Amino acid sequence: MDVRRLDLLRELADRGSIHAVAVATHRTPSAVSQQLKVLEREAGLPLTERSGRGIVLTDAGRALARSAADIAVALNRAGAVWDRYRNDPTGTVSVATFPTAGQMLMPNVLASLASTPGLAVTLMDRDPETEDFPALTADFDIVLAHSVPGSRSWSGRGLRNVYLLSEPLDIALPVGHRLAGLNVLTPEHLVDEPWIGVPEGYPFDRLLHEIEAVTGAALDVVQRVTDNRITEALVAAGIGISMIPRFTASGHERGIVTRPLTGVDMSRHIVALLRPDKAERLAVRTVADALQREAVAVQRAHQPVEDPTPLTTPRWV
Repeated sequence: MDVRRLDLLRELADRGSIHAVAVATHRTPSAVSQQLKVLEREAGLPLTERSGRGIVLTDAGRALARSAADIAVALNRAGAVWDRYRNDPTGTVSVATFPTAGQMLMPNVLASLASTPGLAVTLMDRDPETEDFPALTADFDIVLAHSVPGSRSWSGRGLRNVYLLSEPLDIALPVGHRLAGLNVLTPEHLVDEPWIGVPEGYPFDRLLHEIEAVTGAALDVVQRVTDNRITEALVAAGIGISMIPRFTASGHERGIVTRPLTGVDMSRHIVALLRPDKAERLAVRTVADALQREAVAVQRAHQPVEDPTPLTTPRWV
């Protein structure tokens, strides 16, 4: 079987439609369909079947797509061995990042890799709902993703997960707010406040529901935005309070103060997601390793002095 046709089948398994595969591989839909028909004749079994106005993989098609993924990993691993032998992490690595991870990690990562000959890193900002982060791995080599406690794990999705760091979330208040004089807040302090939230379905929205579950009171969400800078501006103007990531939060100079919250696990985990075949490329691993080093540096810079927990370089999972 032709490896390129197998790769088209794997793309169909990942993307779900002939049209999406055609766009991603710079082919026409008819060319993709023809190549899949040839692969089907070579396999001797139906690999796809009609479902409504589209097609889906048969059991045999899904099994062969998994094999195609294994072949892609093996091919990239062989290429990586040769690259390591030559100490040559050349190529372009595409990174998709949500805004605060890009702000927190990418400047120093890009600066540290600038002197690596032949390595180019292209950056694109993306901030989908939690469930959409894995889908980005079809188009990007590395996807920076975040999740909150209790959300669905990305394990079992066939992706490589590289843990980067855990970041606390704090409550943002306008300067002079009645709660600003407290060092630590409880959920009960927050039930009568107007809130600046995120769109429903986004990770932080789950934490608002956690506060509601603890207090038994519904929170009044008056605005929903995704950009933390807009959120901070609304908080500073007295429109409402909010939760913001600790490591990239502004401070008194932008008219806000932040306070930790007890009684709810207010944190998020940041990971890098990669397709296994892309993770084998030496260039991709070089960028991922730089992300890990920077994540450790960021975590160490914000870790309280009294916290004796040692920080170590995270492992690839």
